[in-house]
Amino acid sequence: MAEDTKDTTSSNQMWGGRFASGPAAIMEEINASIDFDKKLYAQDIRGSIAHATMLAHQGIISSEDKDKIVTGLNTILSEIDAGTFMFSRKLEDIHMNIEARLADLIGTAAGRLHTARSRNDQVALDFRLWVKEELQKAESLLTGLIAAFLDRAQEHADTVMPGFTHLQTAQPVTFGHHCMAYVEMFGRDRQRVRHAIEHMDESPIGAAALAGTGYAIDRHMTAKALGFREPTRNSIDTVSDRDFALEFLSIAAISATHLSRLAEEIVIWSTPQFGFIRLSDAFSTGSSIMPQKKNPDAAELVRAKTGRINGSLIALLTIMKGLPLAYSKDMQEDKEQVFDAAESLELALAAMTGMVRDMTVRADRMKAAAGSGFSTATDLADWLVREAGLPFRDAHHVTGRAVALAEQKGCDLAELSLEDLQAIHSAITTDIYSVLTVEASVASRKSYGGTAPDEVRKQIAWWRSRN
Repeated sequence: MAEDTKDTTSSNQMWGGRFASGPAAIMEEINASIDFDKKLYAQDIRGSIAHATMLAHQGIISSEDKDKIVTGLNTILSEIDAGTFMFSRKLEDIHMNIEARLADLIGTAAGRLHTARSRNDQVALDFRLWVKEELQKAESLLTGLIAAFLDRAQEHADTVMPGFTHLQTAQPVTFGHHCMAYVEMFGRDRQRVRHAIEHMDESPIGAAALAGTGYAIDRHMTAKALGFREPTRNSIDTVSDRDFALEFLSIAAISATHLSRLAEEIVIWSTPQFGFIRLSDAFSTGSSIMPQKKNPDAAELVRAKTGRINGSLIALLTIMKGLPLAYSKDMQEDKEQVFDAAESLELALAAMTGMVRDMTVRADRMKAAAGSGFSTATDLADWLVREAGLPFRDAHHVTGRAVALAEQKGCDLAELSLEDLQAIHSAITTDIYSVLTVEASVASRKSYGGTAPDEVRKQIAWWRSRN
């Protein structure tokens, strides 16, 4: 999308009057953006209708011309929606394609539409409107994913599973508590989305090329008509700002990272070695050679989408990092990155919501694994502190000796005899066995935000009240 100048050629190339000869084929190829920016057609038409309405209200164009413009633009919208509109690469971008067709439909009145605006503020408006709509979609999809996790957490608030650090068994937790960890992650993503909508809720139209305009326009009127809180406050920043796109990509990258972590767990949990969950056929595929295989392809593809989204963020950061104020043609390269990331994020969120709702949780396998790896060792150490009065570091040492003995004997901590334990420390009594089960361990974690089932249910209730 080129910086705007007056159209003086029959070819409708905006800069044609400045040059004696037309562009070389390679220049035409590199300059055209219509192949991707046609995605902005609805936003472009919406912005033009608001702009024309304001111009007529301010007496800058006649009501008759405004009516012709609005009617023509609505006709073009119908044509594009119906797939009958003919896009031309020679007209460079979506703005000029629409303006040329408008001239065909209504004649000279079409030339009045571009009064008091530039393609610089026009594309800033179109792109901002599109990103705002995508953020609203992301908010809705995140809300759906959070709701899916809340339902699974409610269902499995008492289901015991191993908690991991370094992918090694650490302490028993509940699957409901584990689900709520993802509720927190995606809740932060949703909050970032809401903040981003608030940050970018300003209308660029009226900033013109970079200096504003001498026409008596009403930017507050167009801002209100387009659903923005207010107009932007500096015309130079307005046409050179792509923070809203960068913020969208940043949010998308963080959310995709959360999705990828979840996808990785789904891949691991669905293996025969873990067997914690079973994915439905809807989110799995088979092997062309191994009939026994059931591959978690949906989760793997969600995991892979993160690379694309991260790449889009880095690409746009790199595009913007060296640009002087105000507009530069480099900024034409901003849209494909955002379009691709938005599509990838939307697909990944929808797929993950389906997997979370659809997967079968194998509580028996989770419980069997919960006690492995001496997962109640911390409970033994805590008991020594609480009941025997040992400093925690001493209790940690005693527990380490008990773990070493159990490992030597090939048994779990709860299977060590009282004599074995008392040989390590005489203060240990039979009461120790009451804390060495995974159920007792989980139930004892009653601190705020802990894994105790009642605490998990409290957090579920809190989230449901705001979801």
